Amino acid sequence: MSGEDKIRAKIKEIETEYARTQKNKATETHLGLLKAKLSKLRRELAEVGSAGKKGGGGGGERGFEVSKSGDTRVGLVGFPSVGKSTLLTKLTGTFSLAAGYEFTTLTAIPGTMHYRGAKIQILDLPGIIEGAKDGKGRGRQVIASAYTCNVILIVLDALKSLTHKNIIEKELHGFGIRLNQSPPDVLFKRREKGPVNFQAMVPQSVLTQDLVQAICREYRIMSCDCIVREDITVDQLIDVIEGNRRYIPAIYVLNKIDQLTIEELDIIDQLPYHVPISAAHEWNLEELLERIWESTNMIRIYTKPKGQIPDYGSPVVLHAAQPTVEDFCNRIHKQILAQLKYAWVWGSSVKHQPQKCGKDHILHDEDIVQIVKR
Repeated sequence: MSGEDKIRAKIKEIETEYARTQKNKATETHLGLLKAKLSKLRRELAEVGSAGKKGGGGGGERGFEVSKSGDTRVGLVGFPSVGKSTLLTKLTGTFSLAAGYEFTTLTAIPGTMHYRGAKIQILDLPGIIEGAKDGKGRGRQVIASAYTCNVILIVLDALKSLTHKNIIEKELHGFGIRLNQSPPDVLFKRREKGPVNFQAMVPQSVLTQDLVQAICREYRIMSCDCIVREDITVDQLIDVIEGNRRYIPAIYVLNKIDQLTIEELDIIDQLPYHVPISAAHEWNLEELLERIWESTNMIRIYTKPKGQIPDYGSPVVLHAAQPTVEDFCNRIHKQILAQLKYAWVWGSSVKHQPQKCGKDHILHDEDIVQIVKR
C-alpha cells in the first residue's frame, strides 16, 4: 500500500468515527480533535499527491500556466457542459470551443475584457467532477488555478439539480478555498516557551480553553497566543492554525434560464449570491458584470500630471477596502512613495477641490490624484 493509500485509509477511518459520534456538549473536544486530524491528513495527502507529479511541490498543486494580466482575475468554475466557454466568448470575444459533449475544454483559456476602465482577465477552466480535490479529472490543477483568482464564478446549469452547487463548494473547501467568507478575527502567534494562552474577547459558543489546547497539541504547538475577537467555530480555528486558506468572493451564475418557466425562476431567485443569465442569448450579462465589479472592491483613481487635464482613459485600479494615497503610489511604482511630498486630490473623498493630502488619506472611487514629489 502506497503512502497516499495509507493516508486515504486513515481519512476514511476518522470520517467514519466522526459520523457515528453523537454531537453534544460532552463530545465537543473529541469532535474538534477529529476535525484537526482530518485537516492535517488532507494537507499531507495534497503534499504527497503534488510531490509525486512533475511541477508539484510547496505543499500544493500548480495550476495551468496562465500569466496573470489586467487589474483583476475572474475564474469560471463548474461541471462540464454548463456553458462556461460560451460565457467566456460572449464576455471577452475570445473563442473557446463549445460543443454538445462534455470535457470540450481541456486547459485554461484566458480572455480579457474592459469594464468601467478596468482590465479584467477571465479564465475558462476545464469542467470539474466530484473528487476533483483528490486529483480526479485534473481537478487539482483546475482548483489550483481558481486559487489565484480574485472572484470565482460558479457556473451552474439552471435545468439541473442544485446538488452540483454543493459538490463544487465541497471540492473548493477541501482545497482550502473559503467562498464568501471573511478571515476570522483571530490573532494566533506561536511562541518558544510558555503555555497555550487562550483569550476570548467575546463569549464563545464552542471554543473552550481545553478544546483549544487539545487542537494545538494535535498540531504539536505547545506554546502560543490565541486571542479571539469574535465567536468562531472549530473549523475556523483550524483554518487559522493551518494558515494557508484563501478567502474568495463567489457568484453563482445560473445559466440557460431561457429554458425555464417563470415559476422556476422565482424559486432560484431565492438563492444568495446568484445571478441568472443566458449566455447564448446574452441575457442579464450587464448585471453579472456589475456583481463582479462589486465583489472585487475595485475603485478607479485618475492620474493628473501637473498642468494637464486628468487621464480618464486609463485609471489606476485599486482593490483595498479603504485604499489610501500610499496604496495608489505603490500600485504605480514602489519608489514613488519614498519621493512623495504630498498629493493634490479632487473628488468625493475631500471637502475642498483640490485638497492637499498625505499618504494616509483614504480615496474614493473616481477621485483624481496629482502627486507632488520632494
